[in-house]
Amino acid sequence: MAEKQSTSRVAVITGASSGIGAATARALTAQGYRIALLARRLDRIEALAAELDNGSIAVQADVTDRDALVAAAARVQEELGGADVLMNNAGTMLLGPFSSERRADYRAMIEANLLGAITATEVFLDQLRDGGGDLVNISSVAGRTARATNGVYAATKWGINGWSESLRQELLPDVRVTLIEPGVVDTDLASHITDDATREAVQKGYDAATVTPAEVAEIIAFVLDRPRHLVINEVLLRPADQLG
Repeated sequence: MAEKQSTSRVAVITGASSGIGAATARALTAQGYRIALLARRLDRIEALAAELDNGSIAVQADVTDRDALVAAAARVQEELGGADVLMNNAGTMLLGPFSSERRADYRAMIEANLLGAITATEVFLDQLRDGGGDLVNISSVAGRTARATNGVYAATKWGINGWSESLRQELLPDVRVTLIEPGVVDTDLASHITDDATREAVQKGYDAATVTPAEVAEIIAFVLDRPRHLVINEVLLRPADQLG
């Protein structure tokens, strides 16, 4: 079994194939991390692992599949020596008027955004505790302000916020917990919306997004680089022109 290298921490990032996940992988690589890139789109994370070229690994895993996460954790332990950081980033934003017609969207968001993060954390928790680790949960401004058409998405993010606060109290001093709550970021989140009218309206805002995934990743890298006696528990960030 591989042993952790004192000069190279290991970060597990879910939803690492694009957006904030991929950008954080690049930012942490610059700080000397090796990354376990977890995502459903294997071709993308394999290409990213090749780009990083530092011993990082690509692991195809859906956070709604516990068996896949257990297998991923075994690979991380065997090939990288265990995880020092888990970043729960995988998720989807399927906005639209509340209706039984979109019940599949609601289940998908709850299973990926909330249950997926909970499952990934319980699977990797022993590795994080071994030597002192960090848990980074990606939430959203929607975890603070609910609006029409985003009710279930907001519910998943409010859930992440409450769960993170509970873990913050429970896991210290072994594991530091940080909640990241971005506003609109230039990602492909809006493109997944299944309601046509909502997707077109929301996409306009994302097309005009001024905050990049790399800027969010820089904040995450800064948080993780603080000395162990300092914990930055919560970071709320928005574009300067986003009021709500």
